[in-house]
Amino acid sequence: MKAVVCPEYGPPEVVRIDDVPPPTLSAGQVRVRVHVAAVNFPDVLFIADRYQVSVPVPFVPGSEFAGVVTEVADAAAGFAVGDRVSGAALYGAFAEEVVAPIHGLTRIPDGVDDRTAAAYGVAHGTAYHALRSAAQVGPGQNLVVLGAGGGVGLASVQLGVLLGATVTAVASSEEKLSTAASYGAAHLVNHRCPDLRGALRDVVPDGAHAVIDPVGGDASEPALRSLRPGGRFVTVGFASGVIPRIPLNLVLIKGAHVIGFQLRDIPADEFDRNRTELAELLAGGQVVPHVGAVYRLEDTAQALRLVADGKAVGKVLIDVG
Repeated sequence: MKAVVCPEYGPPEVVRIDDVPPPTLSAGQVRVRVHVAAVNFPDVLFIADRYQVSVPVPFVPGSEFAGVVTEVADAAAGFAVGDRVSGAALYGAFAEEVVAPIHGLTRIPDGVDDRTAAAYGVAHGTAYHALRSAAQVGPGQNLVVLGAGGGVGLASVQLGVLLGATVTAVASSEEKLSTAASYGAAHLVNHRCPDLRGALRDVVPDGAHAVIDPVGGDASEPALRSLRPGGRFVTVGFASGVIPRIPLNLVLIKGAHVIGFQLRDIPADEFDRNRTELAELLAGGQVVPHVGAVYRLEDTAQALRLVADGKAVGKVLIDVG
């Protein structure tokens, strides 16, 4: 089968297209013919060997996909050949076939196309869990979203609006801000402005109830300062490549809650509730992911570079089929 291979650690340009043996199917797994894969920032980190865990080279990168089940292992109950599914795994999705454990798969609802399904799971799942369980966003609250033009950021804008919040989108370009506005952001702030702290104070004078931060870097501290007393600052990741150093006196003075978001920390009942609600939103067409660019499998390095440079708007997809 054709696949994108990372032969050595490095920048996105180290990956190449190669013919490789199909992955071995093990108990509790299914084989999926990949139609569409999605690029996420951790894919860039895996290739550079900068993620929390290391994948030995050579390997096939790619963590998110949509396609059709072509083979089911004996223990993989619940799925059958021909089922349309989307899923996520640590790696392996930038290929014509991927094997995945059943707990990482979701049936694609009728009426939802492969591109939508591939673009939805990781970004919207991360955003919804962060908003619903960590930030506890609800109607009438003020929400600040950093990196609001990226996959998780734009999903946080969409879902924050759906949850009833007034959303302030912070992003690095007018294109990203315009896209965030099209999904309901009430206030737009360019994070490259000379005084981000002042700009946030102007649009949210009473302070934000919550901040969602998928990027880190120099925007984090001004966003923390924008919180009202007792507000929640949820750190989701560091797509900027810079881990901020936060003065703890700000946390003390504001009585702020700084929350490191990890899916495994969400209680099981809340996780199931969030996943059910999110699936209903997808099936009902209430939230649709924004696809900013689509590449061929042969052009995966370019797609990875777009995400690595922070220039992607919404989700970047690989059309495998």
